[in-house]
Amino acid sequence: MSGGSNIEAILFFFLFIALTLGITYWAARRTKTTEHFYAAGHGVTGFQNGLALAGDYMSAASFLGIAGLVALNGFDGLIYSTGWLVGWPIILFLIAEPLRNLGKYTFTDVVAYRLQQGPVRIAAAIGTMAVVLTYLLAQMVGAGTLIKLLFDLDYTIAVIIVGAVMMAYVLFGGMLATTWVQIIKACLLLGGAVVMALLVLAQFGFSPTALFAKAAELNGDQVLKPGTKVVTGAWDAVSLGLALMFGTAGLPHILMRFYTVPDAKQARISVAWATIWIGLFYLITFVLGFGAMVLVGTKGILAAGGGGNMAAPLLANAVGGTAFFGFICAVAFATILAVVAGLTLSGAAALSHDIWVNVVRAGHAPESEQLRVARIAAVILGILAILLGIVFRGQNVAYMVGLTFSIAASANFPALVMAIFWRRFTTWGAVTAILVGAIGSLVLLYCGPTIQVDILKADIAVVSQNWWYFPLKNPCLVSMTLSFVVGIVVSLLMPEPAAEKEFAQVERRVILGALADLETSGGRPIAAE
Repeated sequence: MSGGSNIEAILFFFLFIALTLGITYWAARRTKTTEHFYAAGHGVTGFQNGLALAGDYMSAASFLGIAGLVALNGFDGLIYSTGWLVGWPIILFLIAEPLRNLGKYTFTDVVAYRLQQGPVRIAAAIGTMAVVLTYLLAQMVGAGTLIKLLFDLDYTIAVIIVGAVMMAYVLFGGMLATTWVQIIKACLLLGGAVVMALLVLAQFGFSPTALFAKAAELNGDQVLKPGTKVVTGAWDAVSLGLALMFGTAGLPHILMRFYTVPDAKQARISVAWATIWIGLFYLITFVLGFGAMVLVGTKGILAAGGGGNMAAPLLANAVGGTAFFGFICAVAFATILAVVAGLTLSGAAALSHDIWVNVVRAGHAPESEQLRVARIAAVILGILAILLGIVFRGQNVAYMVGLTFSIAASANFPALVMAIFWRRFTTWGAVTAILVGAIGSLVLLYCGPTIQVDILKADIAVVSQNWWYFPLKNPCLVSMTLSFVVGIVVSLLMPEPAAEKEFAQVERRVILGALADLETSGGRPIAAE
C-alpha cells in the first residue's frame, strides 16, 4: 500500500509531528542546565516515568518486529515478547534503587563510583556506544520502511527525514521533551494496539483459540510449535533468552530514565508501572501477530518489504480501513521517534558527560560547555544513525534488537552488577569485563550465522567449515559468561584496596541515597544530587 492514497495516514503523521514539536518548544524553554538536559531536573513522577519507560522500551522491535516475526514464523516469534518482559523484575529487584542512589546521569556513574574514573568511563562509553548504535540501526530501518510505505518515498530519503526530526527533539528539548514524547507515544501505542486486537478478535467471536486454529488451518500446525524458524536449537534458545532478560538491565537509555525521578522510591514505582504497561502490550502482540498471519497473509506481508516489519500497519488496514491504518502508522512512527530520541540522548551523555566532562576535563567543565558538547554529540549520533539505517535496510527489527540486547547483557550488565554487589571488584576488572563483553559479542556475531549467512548470504555448508565459525545465532550465553569470568579473575589478580575500602560507602548509599552523604559528613551535604 503506497502513501499516495492514504490521506488519513499523512494527516495523522503531521498531527503527531506538530504535537511533539510543540512539546519540544515548550521543553526547550525549560532546558537551561545539564541536569534538565540529561535528567529533566529529577522532576518526573514515578507514574509518569513508568509510562515513559514503557514508551522508551516498546520500540519498533516490539510493535513492528514482533508482529512481523509471529506473522511469518508463528509461535517462535513470541520468545521476544516473553524474554523482554521477564527482564523487568530483574531491574526492579537488582538495579533500580542502587542505580538511582549511586548515579547522577548515566549508569557509568555507578560503575565508576569507587573506581578510577578515566579507564572505567572510557570502557563504559565503548560499551554504551556499541549498544546505542546497534539499537539505533534497528529503529532507523523500521522508520525508513514505514515512511516509505506511508509516503511512497525513497527509503534513503525516509531515513534522513526520521534522523532530522529525532535530532530536533534531543538538541532543543533534551530529556524533558523526550520524556513527554515517550509518554504520549506509550498512550497512543497501548490504545491503538488494544483497539486493533479487539477488531481482530471480533472476527473470531472474541476467541483467541479460534484465531490460532485458523492460523494452523491456513499455514500448518508448525506455526503453533516452538523451535521451527526463529530459534532452531536448545542452546540458541537459552542464549537468546539470556540476552533478552539480562540485556534489559544493560540498556543505557533505559537505565538513564531512573535519574529523572526524585528518589529511589519513585524509581521502584516507575518500574512497577512500566512492567504493567509492557506486560499488557506484549500479551496483545500474540493477537496482532497471528491476526496478521490470517487476515493479511504471509505473501502480502512479504510483498510490503522490510522483513515483515509492516505486518501491524497492514493488519490495521485490513480490520479498520485507511483511517485506522493512518493512525497505526502514526503510532508506529511515534514509537520509533520516542525510542531513537532516548537512545541518542543516552549516547550523547556517554560522549559528553562520561568522556568529555569526566575524562578530558576531569570533572571541571562549565555548564555551558557541557550542554554544547552534549548537543554536538547528539548531532554526530544522528548522522551515524542515518548512515547505519541506510546500510542495513531490509532486516527484521525485532531480530536485530535481539542482537543488541546480547551486547548490552555482555558489556554493561556484568560490570554494573559486580560494581554494586561485589566488594572486591576493581578498576581493571571493570574495564576488561566491559571490553571483553562488548568486543566479544560483536566478534562472535560476525563469526556466526547471523552475519555470515543472514546478512552476507554466505553458504552455510561452506562457512561452517571455517575454524573461526561460531554456531549460535545469538552469542550471549558465551559472551556474557566470559565478561563475568574475566571481570572476576582480573579483579582477584589485580586487587585494589582503596576501591574495596570504599565499598562500605557504596552499601550505605545504595540503602540511604543522598542521606548517606549527610551521615558521613556530620549532617553537611558533600555530594550534589
